[in-house]
Amino acid sequence: MTPFSSDDVAAREAAALIPVYGQMPFTPMRAAGCDIVTTDGRHILDFYGGHAVAALGYAHPRLSRAICEQSQRLLFQSNAVALDIRASAAEKLISIAPKSLTRAFFVNSGAEANENALRIACMKTGRRKVLALTHGFHGRTAAAAAVTWNAAESWYGFPSLPFDVDFIPRDDIDAAQTMIDSDVAAVIFEPVQGIAGAYDLSFEFVETLRQSTRAIDALLIADEVQCGMGRSGKFFASDVYQVAPDILTNAKSLGGGIPCGVVLCNEEISSAMKVGQLGSTFGGGPVAAAAILAVIETIEDEKLLQNVREREAQIRELCVTGPVTSIRGMGLLLGLVCDRPAIEVQSALLDHDILTGTSADPNILRLLPPLVLQAEHVNRLAATLSQIAPQT
Repeated sequence: MTPFSSDDVAAREAAALIPVYGQMPFTPMRAAGCDIVTTDGRHILDFYGGHAVAALGYAHPRLSRAICEQSQRLLFQSNAVALDIRASAAEKLISIAPKSLTRAFFVNSGAEANENALRIACMKTGRRKVLALTHGFHGRTAAAAAVTWNAAESWYGFPSLPFDVDFIPRDDIDAAQTMIDSDVAAVIFEPVQGIAGAYDLSFEFVETLRQSTRAIDALLIADEVQCGMGRSGKFFASDVYQVAPDILTNAKSLGGGIPCGVVLCNEEISSAMKVGQLGSTFGGGPVAAAAILAVIETIEDEKLLQNVREREAQIRELCVTGPVTSIRGMGLLLGLVCDRPAIEVQSALLDHDILTGTSADPNILRLLPPLVLQAEHVNRLAATLSQIAPQT
């Protein structure tokens, strides 16, 4: 079968889909490891990982095998029956989570995980106010988008918010202490703000969120949809900060490419939930559960957390060059601070077959590569960046 050109595929999508996405000027045909092969024969080194989804890169044999074997054994059954593979995935997740988080609820995406976390907080506390952080992003569903910075002023779309919302200026300890009061049901935060350009919060600020919420019996929700599942150099960034949230959400890298998400919570919250208060048709389905299990076991067996830390150190050492003036973020969720609009650097890198991402900060080039990234890949990125002359 002769592959379609990028222009052909783009035209067909434009004719059939609602036009809400800006797209890259290439069409993937297949991929392996960190290498994307396009319909016109290019080999593109992926430093973006499909929005941080491709934890194990592409065509990882262990993940592919787990998905294929499970789909042949049992493609789907709902939560109306217990499944061994679902139990195994939940047990494995709990074993790597912050120690206080001992219960899991499976869903299909990061937005759905945050939606349910916020619902739990409102049910548990009986309060109607939620605090989030400036510049944070939590999803596009009703509650998740309500706590996303600037969504209500731009794309939110719903006629009203489901609860009262206010935003704490990120890293403002005094504001956090003042704003977290007895009206607050929960504070939701990303330990490393992904869409904002890999902005890692200060340790003192995160500790303030924990102490202040605990003092008034509000819940602390760590949104680790993007920064979790090994991307920080530990399984969860909350462990880097040594702060245990009451609820932690995760998705994206969790299934390595299979849509899935999870809400992790402590025993006190779990015991307050009753049958029927939460639900998901596809959450915790057998194929997703098999993928989750394979991703976690591969991260452990291939020592990918150590690899993440090593590649982060290498990027920080070599990639402050050319247009890059500094680096922020954590692990393999990094923001390269550029001396010009990041989109210009992104375009120049793509001309050399290296795919990166931009962010809500126009000067931040975002890196979210697979956790299997190798030293030679970083060397190639650094060499290419060095060829882009800094602005004078």
